[in-house]
Amino acid sequence: MYSISSLNEGKYKTLSTALSEAFTVSSMLEKERVTEPITLFEQPPKIAEPPPLESEPYADIEKRRELSEAILQEREKLSQASAKFEEVLLPMIHDNLVSVKKHDFWIELQMSSELLFTSGNDQLSSKATDVLKTIATVIAPLPNAISVEGYTDNVPIDTVIFRSNWDLSTARATSVVHELIKTGIDPLRLSATGYGEYHPIADNSNEKGRFENRRVTLVVSSQAFSRYGASDEERAKLLNLKPSTTPVKKP
Repeated sequence: MYSISSLNEGKYKTLSTALSEAFTVSSMLEKERVTEPITLFEQPPKIAEPPPLESEPYADIEKRRELSEAILQEREKLSQASAKFEEVLLPMIHDNLVSVKKHDFWIELQMSSELLFTSGNDQLSSKATDVLKTIATVIAPLPNAISVEGYTDNVPIDTVIFRSNWDLSTARATSVVHELIKTGIDPLRLSATGYGEYHPIADNSNEKGRFENRRVTLVVSSQAFSRYGASDEERAKLLNLKPSTTPVKKP
């Protein structure tokens, strides 16, 4: 009886120890499950940033973005000239024979061909010479280049003198240039261009539109952007740029 009891006690201690260890391990595992965060996605590996590209200093970039003081002054002079055109040509502006459009870097003075020429002709009328003398008083003090542009409607012309509207529009622009030279405008500042019927500003299917399309335009250009308005050095100064030092190859 005693031997049996001792055996059962030993088995009990063994069983008790095993159960205690099992509960201890289970408890530790449970704590690990509670305290350790569950990672759903792995963090992607960090990609090394590329080395910075060489660039111009920020101050230099900003300087180029700004207009130079000289070009701002020129813009102001063009604005004053535009206001002067409107003042001296006011009666013709009211009659829709002249219009003045001011842009940042040029003035566009548009004149109806009927104000300057008779139909199909490139000879200036007596009234036209007075108008151009008035215009010359405004542009004479300026150094800017002036482009004279001739336009027609789309009605074909084919005469002994003019084969097409190209010829007529160019001849009219040239007549205006010659008259401006007579008033004392330097020929170096002037150019004549004919566009024919290819740049209409109104509908050519009716007389009102054709009347508007027959025109001569004077464009007073900024020195900074005109091909012959300034030298390369002067243009570079206006635009706040460094003048080119590339040697010019002689033919």
